[in-house]
Amino acid sequence: MLGMRDDKASSLFDGFEFPYEAAFGGASASGLDIVGDPANIAGASAVTEATEGGTGSVSGNPGATNILTGTGALGRLLGFGADSGVRLGGAWLGDANWLMSGGLQPGKWSFNDLGLLSLLLDFDKLIGLKGGMFGIEFLQFAGQPTTNQAGLVQGYNSLIAAPPLVRQELYEMWWRQELFDGKLIVRLGKSVPTYDFNNVVRPVPTSDPALQIPAVSGLIYTPIFVNSSMLGAIPGYYNSATGITATFVPNKNFYFSYGGYDGNRGNGEQTGLRGPQFNGYYFHIWEAGSAWVLGSQRKPGNIGLGFWDQTGKLTAANLARVNGANGFYLFGAQRLWFRNPGRDNSGVSGFYQFGANNSNAMLARQYFGAGLTGFGLIPSRPKDSMGCGMAWAWLNTDPNAGQFFFPGVPSTSTALRSNELMLQSYYQQYLRDGAYFQPVISYIPNPGERPGIPPAWAMTLQLLLLF
Repeated sequence: MLGMRDDKASSLFDGFEFPYEAAFGGASASGLDIVGDPANIAGASAVTEATEGGTGSVSGNPGATNILTGTGALGRLLGFGADSGVRLGGAWLGDANWLMSGGLQPGKWSFNDLGLLSLLLDFDKLIGLKGGMFGIEFLQFAGQPTTNQAGLVQGYNSLIAAPPLVRQELYEMWWRQELFDGKLIVRLGKSVPTYDFNNVVRPVPTSDPALQIPAVSGLIYTPIFVNSSMLGAIPGYYNSATGITATFVPNKNFYFSYGGYDGNRGNGEQTGLRGPQFNGYYFHIWEAGSAWVLGSQRKPGNIGLGFWDQTGKLTAANLARVNGANGFYLFGAQRLWFRNPGRDNSGVSGFYQFGANNSNAMLARQYFGAGLTGFGLIPSRPKDSMGCGMAWAWLNTDPNAGQFFFPGVPSTSTALRSNELMLQSYYQQYLRDGAYFQPVISYIPNPGERPGIPPAWAMTLQLLLLF
């Protein structure tokens, strides 16, 4: 496992790697006896492999949450050891979805698969260039309109984003440089802003193995990865974008990040499938956050607060052209209970999300989400996790918004529903190193594409392989 130092576990500050040794029972990510190393907080990896005997959870969508995909096993198989300066890994995720009742096409099945292949070059180890790293990742996706079959505004399966639903793309290619003894970290190139910003799934780093929160949730719905109030604006899975990410880490307990990217996603462009465009559409985002421990059991938690701004002329739901959009968001996670205090990290954690924007060009205007995750609660299954969550979005109220955002939906109305609530629960079963199986149940009492769409029940069976 690569890192910036020679410690057992090391931090790649602005969202690049939170090694599984630190996440699931090894040394602290920074080598310091602290909880809130913002270098890690600013975007830790959520798709990692639990070590033997550890409790863990992995993200339900590696394409949406993890900048270093997989475990690096592919590179090790090809002879690239931990000190080689080369890390090669990847993931494959496949799922089957059954719309059990309700929605627009009750009884319908859909199938999706995602493949990722990631290469990281640590130029500190390769040629002695301190703090320099290069990363590149390729994405392949083939899927079906799972979300639209249910008539949803918010996807109950985050693998499905904008068409085309069959694509191969250069997902990421960037240079990252650490400056001023790690207090400033800059990444330039094509990347995925949702790794670094508003990432509620990332774990909270601590120096005590018994206190670790691994991936905060294995929920698979879209809002766990992209706050619904930012849908259609922030670049992310699978529409990455070219730009710059900078993280300032003045001390152990605080971070501040800024990102500026090609903002043509807000103009309806598929930025993941094309190179950068500098034509007046830009997406800017700022975020600050910190972490702490509570009580005698030192339960870790974190919080982040951000503001974003989309520039350029946007088309609103009433077909008017408006000047940009902006909004703010809040997220956080907190360990609530340890099952075996001081012995392992089994127990329960919670998370929360909020967001709002000011624009009639946005699909959702406000959003609130929350959930709980249980780690290692079944004694004979220490690497399994389970969880539940809710995602509640208040939608664009323009009377033509349904027809504008979702044309062709059979309905006598051209409006969206006023709001959409989604409830989801899952059980993530560890099969073997790098392999997880996850059944998921989703219930949406008020699908939002149009008023009057029947409540939807859906089941997803998902297989995740990390290598």
